[in-house]
Amino acid sequence: MQKKNPSAITSITLDRATFSKVPVNELTLINFFYGSNGTGKSTIAHVIEENDGVVWADGSSADDYDVLVYDQNYINRSLANYGELPGVFIFGEEDIEAKKRIEQLTDEKRIMSEKRTALLEKYNMKIAEIDTALIDFQNVCFSKTADIRKRFEKAMVGKKQKKSFAEAVLGEASPAGYDLSVTERLYDAAFDDNAKAYPEFEKVGTAPTYGKLPGKDILDKMIVSSSDTPFAKFMKALGSTASDWVRTGHTHYSAAAEGRCPYCQQQLPPRFEEDIAMCFDAQYQQDIRDLRQFCDVYERETSETVRVLRSNMSDVMTSIDIKPYQDKLALLESSFEINRQRIAEKIKEPTKTVSLEDTDSLLLEIGTMIDDINRSIKLNNNVVAEKRSSKQKCKIEIMQHLAFMLADDVEKYHDETDRLKKELEDITVHGRQLRRDINALSAEISELNKRNVNTAAAIESINRMLKGSGFQGFSLRAKRNSANAYEVIREDGSAAEDLSEGERNFIAFLYFCHQVRGSMNGSELKEKIVVIDDPVSGMDNTALFLVSAMVREMIGVCLSSKSADTKVSGSYIKQMFILTHNVNFHREITYKQVGCYDHASFYMIRKNDNISTIKLCKRQSPEMPSEEENYDPVRSSYAALWDELREIRSTIPALNVMRRILEYYFLQLCGYEGSELREMVLKEKREKFITANEGQQPDMTNYQLALSLLAFISAPNDIGSADYVESHDDVEAYKRVFEMIFEASGHSRHYRKMTGRA
Repeated sequence: MQKKNPSAITSITLDRATFSKVPVNELTLINFFYGSNGTGKSTIAHVIEENDGVVWADGSSADDYDVLVYDQNYINRSLANYGELPGVFIFGEEDIEAKKRIEQLTDEKRIMSEKRTALLEKYNMKIAEIDTALIDFQNVCFSKTADIRKRFEKAMVGKKQKKSFAEAVLGEASPAGYDLSVTERLYDAAFDDNAKAYPEFEKVGTAPTYGKLPGKDILDKMIVSSSDTPFAKFMKALGSTASDWVRTGHTHYSAAAEGRCPYCQQQLPPRFEEDIAMCFDAQYQQDIRDLRQFCDVYERETSETVRVLRSNMSDVMTSIDIKPYQDKLALLESSFEINRQRIAEKIKEPTKTVSLEDTDSLLLEIGTMIDDINRSIKLNNNVVAEKRSSKQKCKIEIMQHLAFMLADDVEKYHDETDRLKKELEDITVHGRQLRRDINALSAEISELNKRNVNTAAAIESINRMLKGSGFQGFSLRAKRNSANAYEVIREDGSAAEDLSEGERNFIAFLYFCHQVRGSMNGSELKEKIVVIDDPVSGMDNTALFLVSAMVREMIGVCLSSKSADTKVSGSYIKQMFILTHNVNFHREITYKQVGCYDHASFYMIRKNDNISTIKLCKRQSPEMPSEEENYDPVRSSYAALWDELREIRSTIPALNVMRRILEYYFLQLCGYEGSELREMVLKEKREKFITANEGQQPDMTNYQLALSLLAFISAPNDIGSADYVESHDDVEAYKRVFEMIFEASGHSRHYRKMTGRA
């Protein structure tokens, strides 16, 4: 899609009077603003004159141009003293050699300016490459670290956007890798709003006191008596099992036997208790006592061990995986229970040998677990105790780790930007030198211009135009005894002070035009930015026509600046802004420009409820949907009919519009009668509407459609009273024949102009 060609001023933001930060974009060489009185046209002129909210093209500024504004302030300022107008220096051709040298230097200046413009474009490209490199770096940083940043989200405050995160990575002075599992524990404690200190796990001894007690060493030995009494010998003969049985039975039943055998109820011998006691000697009795004591201590100490280890689980830190500890403790409890059962069996049957499960290894393993758990708890408690410093430490570690991860990408980015910055530096040095050279050429051109300027040319030109335009009775002349000054005089030589509004405005505009062409100091010649605000106020039609012609001439000068020709006589206007509320003046200066999309822009200014708005008048081209076109917001009703016809897609509304166009153009403007038009088109040019088919009847479709259209222009507004080819409801067929009527009548140029095809 085509674009507007930018010029010196690329955009304006209006933020005064009835405008509130209203942007004016897509400014180009010629810019037309139409709006009623009071909508804000003068505000736009003032903004440009005061360089308020104006955006200049790269490498340009207001100092590079003469910004000349014609408005009521200019008229009042210029004609405040009719007796002494400042002289306008016109650059002529009196010194031929100087003129040739000026042209040569101007060409050199143009070439240098083009080189500088190319350098500025290259400079902007490098800036864009630096921006692209930064964006690419930001994307890489963000994508590679997504998982880590998500895990440590609370530590990334202020670095959650691509730009801020990349800046933090580039600003990290000490990249370093960390064990993220440790950092996670630090993070979870430091950034948990509910974080608290937890008690450390309590440990138990790896060799409880029961290991040193008498009795443990007899678990795996048989406890038997060494007595040699007859009864003891009798029981030994029965075996160790009988000894255990006798001892157990006597223990349980002797108190209730009342001197009788619990089985046969016979009276026991008088020395029975003594004989029983003598069966178990002193060592046997001591072993049994030691075994019982060991059982009591084992029960007490293992129960205490389990209690201590179980109490550790009453308030466990949430981040600790407690299951391995629980499983190991359950295994320890099971081993303790097995050992208790085995000790009980030994007590019950002293002659039986038993061995205990290994619980010392389990206790050592649990102790190692507790050490690991306590390290995490200590870290958490330290973090909780110093939460603020812990947060900061965590943030530092995370950023150092991320920067460490991205070290290669950081180095690659620095290498790329260093290269581009070096190229930028070279471009800048070259550009500054070109600027100095251009300034030197401008100075030399100014010196040469001093030989080649005069004010008399402006006086002569203004007087000639005053006389030719019908403004008689006053003229300009050089002021006596005052260098480079004019005065407005009457025919009798007196100063003219009582001029009409139209006369004042016309003189002021002529004066402005010569100021645009020349210079106010005779030595410096800059390109011009020209702003014209309602120049035809108070003027009659003759003056309006002349002013319009002069404005069109300025437009032509401005358009010539697009070419390589930089002669003073033809390319001294860089950009124009024309603002008006006068429909006739607007049409006079715009009719050739509406089709020039690339270098002309049209704007409509409106004000509602004391708020002004500006609309850029462009639209999609019906002929080329991929392109845009200007449209003039000031249209006659006839031109509006052509616009409407381009948009219509229904047959009957299209026929109505075609009728109105044909009637207005052929009957009112060209003076035809309806019958004359039909005679010329349908009889004299009949063959143009008939298509011959070899060997068949000719195709009369176009003829019938033309007949329908031409009959329709003489009919009333109601389509029902006119001929209408019902079988042809294709609006494009009617449009095709509509064009053929203009071609057949010799008015195809008008058709092309009104449809934008000229």
